[in-house]
Amino acid sequence: MKAITYDRYGEPGDILDVTDQPMPKVPPGEVCIRVRSVSVNPVDWKIMGGHLDQAMPTFFPVIPGWDVAGVVESVGFDTPEFQPGDEVFAYARKDFVHGGTFAEFTSVPARAVAPRPAALDWDQAAGLPLAGLTAYQLLNRLHLSANDTVLVHAAAGGVGSFAVQIARSQGARVIGTASEGNHDYLRELGAEPVTYGDGLVDRVRELAPEGIDLVVDFVGGVLDVTRAVLRDGGRHGSIVDPSVTEAGGLWAWVRPSGGDLQKLGEMAERGELTVNVAETFPLERAAEAFQRNQSGHVRGKVVVQVSR
Repeated sequence: MKAITYDRYGEPGDILDVTDQPMPKVPPGEVCIRVRSVSVNPVDWKIMGGHLDQAMPTFFPVIPGWDVAGVVESVGFDTPEFQPGDEVFAYARKDFVHGGTFAEFTSVPARAVAPRPAALDWDQAAGLPLAGLTAYQLLNRLHLSANDTVLVHAAAGGVGSFAVQIARSQGARVIGTASEGNHDYLRELGAEPVTYGDGLVDRVRELAPEGIDLVVDFVGGVLDVTRAVLRDGGRHGSIVDPSVTEAGGLWAWVRPSGGDLQKLGEMAERGELTVNVAETFPLERAAEAFQRNQSGHVRGKVVVQVSR
């Protein structure tokens, strides 16, 4: 099968190649997916640069990628949840770095897989899992409720935009930080935008003088702002700043969960959640897709189309 691989750490433009790789084995409890689309996440090129080498075993050559949408090709023993031909999507992270999703086929534990919602096309479905689950799981662990006023740091980003939509779907009021150029976008998602930078605390207090009930941080470096606007008894968490634990907050990383992913798909079916695809690339231009994501100037998901 064709796959994007790298055999050493480095920058995407220097190390990624299209290569022929063996078909993945399909262990018990896993499904082999014929890949339609995959999406790029910052963690992908951070792994590529060796930044998670101390946390996750890596076996070269590596096929990158954890997000996938496609069709079940085959199933392993004792996998009654899915059948060949099922349209699915998944956050396909494993316990080691090796056989990812930037390939014609990938094998994924069934526990991480969910039916693809009809409301999302292949590219949108591929763009939802990692970022959507990150937002969903952090908000759940912070006990989001309909009575909350929520502050989302970096609300126009890949994870933040999902957090806005998920919180709004639960009836919460949402205030989101972003540059002025993204304010209309946040209003479309249902958030009240505020410009980040100097004076942010005052701007948030003007909108929520009683204080914020729940703060989620997807950018880092904002703990002082969070503490200044959080009401007594409020909750806060971050996916990028472990120091929040010293201030009574929650630091969290996303876990694969087909059940949680199915709930996000149900939100999409109800029209409560959408996925903004910024740009698509063919598999042969995957390095460009990674570089585009690295630029940091993309509103929406960068997607690689593997097959149609």
